[in-house]
Amino acid sequence: MTNTTITLKKDSLRYNEYYDMQGCFDKLYQDSSLGKKFNKLYELIIDENNIKLAYRNIKSNTGSNTRGVDGLTVKDYKNLTDETVINIVRNSLKDYTPNRVRRVEIPKPNGKTRPLGIPTFRDRLIQQCFKQVLEPICEAKFYNHSYGFRPNRSTEHALSRMGFIMNMSDFHYCVDVDIKGFFDNINHGKLLKQLWALGIQDKRVISIISKMLKAEIEGVGIPQKGTPQGGILSPLLANVVLNEFDWWVSSQWETHPTRKIKPSFNSNKYRTLEKSKLKKMFIVRYADDFKIMCKDYRTAEKIFIASKQWLNERLGLEISDEKSKITNLRRHYSEFLGYKLKVTKKIKIKSNNQKQIMYTLESHVCDKALESMKAKLAKRIKDLQEDQSHYRVALLNSSILGMHNYYKYATHVSSDFKILDFHLRKTIYNRLRKHIKRTKIVDKNSTAYKYYKNYKGKLYSMSGIIVYPICCVTNKHPLGFTQSKCDYTKEGRALIHKNLDGFIYDRILYMLRNPIRNKSIEYNDNRISKYSSQMGECAITGEFMEIDNMHCHHQKPVSMGGTDKFQNLVCITNDSHILIHATKSETIEKYLDKIKPSKDVLEKINQFRVKVGNGVIELSK
Repeated sequence: MTNTTITLKKDSLRYNEYYDMQGCFDKLYQDSSLGKKFNKLYELIIDENNIKLAYRNIKSNTGSNTRGVDGLTVKDYKNLTDETVINIVRNSLKDYTPNRVRRVEIPKPNGKTRPLGIPTFRDRLIQQCFKQVLEPICEAKFYNHSYGFRPNRSTEHALSRMGFIMNMSDFHYCVDVDIKGFFDNINHGKLLKQLWALGIQDKRVISIISKMLKAEIEGVGIPQKGTPQGGILSPLLANVVLNEFDWWVSSQWETHPTRKIKPSFNSNKYRTLEKSKLKKMFIVRYADDFKIMCKDYRTAEKIFIASKQWLNERLGLEISDEKSKITNLRRHYSEFLGYKLKVTKKIKIKSNNQKQIMYTLESHVCDKALESMKAKLAKRIKDLQEDQSHYRVALLNSSILGMHNYYKYATHVSSDFKILDFHLRKTIYNRLRKHIKRTKIVDKNSTAYKYYKNYKGKLYSMSGIIVYPICCVTNKHPLGFTQSKCDYTKEGRALIHKNLDGFIYDRILYMLRNPIRNKSIEYNDNRISKYSSQMGECAITGEFMEIDNMHCHHQKPVSMGGTDKFQNLVCITNDSHILIHATKSETIEKYLDKIKPSKDVLEKINQFRVKVGNGVIELSK
């Protein structure tokens, strides 16, 4: 076999390939794009590969270790066999009754709390099964410029779109409409009708989703509206609710059909629309936070009133008059996703010496975010005064790096973080001066070197770990979203990652269809992942392993407390496996003669032998 490289940028796509579901999802997306209706989705949802894929997708999430009302987590499921997990899902859905949802109050920066609903692990697994099948259908119908809770999209793309509209045109009147408690006030009946309109017309599926929405919330009762924040299906359903609003605003100008030119996003179409009396506007949405950009105040005022009325009458959503407003971005800032945005005037001198007035984006970290970051870092610093452990230093560094990575798209991020650094400097000096010392970056493989190698200021360390400088962050231009990038088309996936090498993929499909009986779902799942990560090569000899010459070995045996975790497994040839466990001299001699290990290979074999409690093999001279 030729030496191939597997480049996989996105785990979920890799898992889709492992479990042979990618073709199914692609077909759903294609059919949805063509306007087809779906009345046999239940069979896909309970397909054994879809259930295995659902387990794989949620098992590594932090939430999988959070207990629901039944007290169970992923740890209680991982030792079950594939058949048992599949039967749990299928039997539960025969007459589905969701468990109660545990309610937790999460503190918000303003001192208030946000309710979080935590379903049981069984219900999360079922929701993931539904999400995997429904998402490609919905993605085919979603508006291009909604960016929240969607595959491959992020705040970076939403900010890029805002910057494009503000820089490349004079759409400088921003309409903000604040929805009161959006997730808590979604109308169940309207949502189910919207799913039906999208083509999801399997009555059994609609009925189960209705039951999910009405799952009893601990201490509250059965909800009559809303989707619990914390449910796996909730973000997708929230986008379904507001998708209708996206297209309504878009139809006012951007996607309004013309007689001569079909609806598309090109300049010829816009030139045709210019001759009409339509009001020019664009919408950019991230979850329930959206901006409608207009060219003049009159247009902004009309869509402001119309939007509030539409959201209230069509979706039953209440609007906050105090937080909803129209902003002239040439004079004032508008806040979006923790940033505050406006445009500033610049004068450009043309070649003929004529002056051209231009407006360019100016963005800062918003004031609330700065205050929240200051409070969070001050708390981390205070904790470090009491405990200078590696863990506490790592927590501080993690917070600083996370803030830098999120806010680096602000054009004035450097000056904003210098202000933050100034406010915290005295706190750091007073609390940590006895514990920190001057240092410099030595390890070129460290995270500190990767992000802060060009920093010219003073660096300090604590407990041997470099403390990341708060003020060292530079602006990065946000990249726009490539609309052709998609999880559910061959061309779209080519922009995201390279597929698994076909030679290895065939072996993975065989392992998927022939799991090791009486082994846990955790073992069979990680066996596939480990084989793929090793590109089918033995971890000891380096030779390519056919399925009949491959063993997935526990580095620390189960009898000694070892688990089926990915880190504890390794794929090796059958001969190597026998040699690791062999204790009789004649067996050892037989397989040494068969393998004929080099010095390096024997060293690897001995490392594995020691882990299972066997002695080191010495080669005779």
